[in-house]
Amino acid sequence: MSATLERASDERILQTSPLRRLLTRPELGSVVGAIAVLVFFSLAADGFLRASSLSTVLYASSAIGIMAVPVALLMIGGEFDLSAGVLVTSSALVSSMFSYQMTADVWVGVGVSLLVTLAIGALNGYVLTRTGLPSFIVTLGTFLMLTGANLGLTKLIDGTVSTKTIADMEGFPAAHAVFASTLTVGGVGFKVTILWWLGLVAVATWILLRTRTGNWIFAVGGNKDAARAVGVPVTRTKIGLYMGVALGAWISGQHLLFSFDAVQSGEGVGNELIYIIAAVIGGCLITGGYGSAIGSAVGALLFGMTSKGIVFAEWNPDWFKFFLGAMLLLATLLNTWVRKRAEATK
Repeated sequence: MSATLERASDERILQTSPLRRLLTRPELGSVVGAIAVLVFFSLAADGFLRASSLSTVLYASSAIGIMAVPVALLMIGGEFDLSAGVLVTSSALVSSMFSYQMTADVWVGVGVSLLVTLAIGALNGYVLTRTGLPSFIVTLGTFLMLTGANLGLTKLIDGTVSTKTIADMEGFPAAHAVFASTLTVGGVGFKVTILWWLGLVAVATWILLRTRTGNWIFAVGGNKDAARAVGVPVTRTKIGLYMGVALGAWISGQHLLFSFDAVQSGEGVGNELIYIIAAVIGGCLITGGYGSAIGSAVGALLFGMTSKGIVFAEWNPDWFKFFLGAMLLLATLLNTWVRKRAEATK
């Protein structure tokens, strides 16, 4: 009897062990990778740990992280979006051209852009759920249409491949302060996008871990048919996730516009893969049902440290994609190993 009680006690200790809980976290692999990259570039690149370098790394990370967060939620929900990169550019183009052509306050263009961008996201989700087509096909079609529309409409309206400057229009200084300003802390400038990024991570983490919507996201990503059978609103959840990606694209698009006051219509192509890579490095599964917003943030941080660390180390930047691919494979292998070990101890 005492042996049985002792064994049961050991099992309870195992179930509540902080180490075991740590091993089940999807972002564990990316955190280990981030620490390794930080140590590596601290030794390989002079000045990597300076405050000014930290500011540069965080800005590069936030530029990816703002989109990686909603993309991660979408992947947890079992889908992905190939139009996310060009949607950022579309959002910026709508703001710029509407404000300029209508000679309106730039905030009017910002508002119209939000509505248009969210509508595109909702359309992606609606077509996906109504037709049953794979998200690859649906969002690839959106990607191609937006790529063509961005270039074609910009040439048609402005006569060139870029928009006219709106820097002298009413409301520009305020919009610049919200989306593209620099905050000085201890004599070092930090871009406001870092705050947007951290805010999105906090909100997304709360949604996933503390709300019924978070349960729905994991459920539809794990098995949408089973989720629908127990009353989960699958259609509404997936449309909401695509609108979340659109919201991230809107924020990133406004930053793009108000940082440079004009937009090149061909920008954004290929960035969707970077967002997906950041989410996967952060622990999200392509198959859905597993991942975290914090992991996507760490994945974006890994991207920022690697891209800027190579510059600080004065290496050939052509090697960047090699390191990015290596990180993707290693993080995925580590995440798979950790998850299997955690499942084996249940």
